[in-house]
Amino acid sequence: MAMRLISVIGNSPGAGKSTLCRALARWLSGTGASVDHFEEADILKRAAFRPVAEEFADGTGSVRPATLVECTRAYVAESLAEGRDYLLTDALLPFIPSLVAWGHPEETVRHVLAELARAVKPAEVILVYVHDDPERALRRAVDREGGGWEDWYVSKLAASPGTRAVRDLASAAAHLRSEAELTRRLLGRTPWHVLTVDMGTLNAEEAYARTRRYLNGLLALPGRPAA
Repeated sequence: MAMRLISVIGNSPGAGKSTLCRALARWLSGTGASVDHFEEADILKRAAFRPVAEEFADGTGSVRPATLVECTRAYVAESLAEGRDYLLTDALLPFIPSLVAWGHPEETVRHVLAELARAVKPAEVILVYVHDDPERALRRAVDREGGGWEDWYVSKLAASPGTRAVRDLASAAAHLRSEAELTRRLLGRTPWHVLTVDMGTLNAEEAYARTRRYLNGLLALPGRPAA
């Protein structure tokens, strides 16, 4: 069986990607497979991504696209050597929000995705794109994290070259809507499987069930699909 890299990404903080990713990790681990659950904060901790952490900490607040590609290549190679069945990542591949925030134009982002598609071979890539109305999702994130999170998030975007127009949650939501259009357009050009999970019509349990059914169809896992 080929190793699978399942990347759960979201169009906005608060959309529910981490909740879904954790549920998928429990399910896949329960099948007896070897699963590496790569959480969002792990990018600054994993050995394969040490160059990313070093570049990000050098004062520029950004990372060269080539570094992202090479670290992803190293991570996949390391995981293949360890005999992993699944790499389940939270907000890792394909780095579109970071590339946009760092000011890269669409042409560059498109080139990075093409390089990433080569870097992850021979792993099979499945992208689960969790989508919700950005304004609703951001309010959910504020409720979850507390009032200080709003100031932190808006300040973070306002300080980056590609998102300097952000000044409050309303303009952050507008940026995220534009970024979602770009993401959909670019993912449609990749060779990867892509499932969009619309959280505007599903709750967390329903989103998990839908994603599990989709993955069962691709992976031919033992056992009955989720209802």
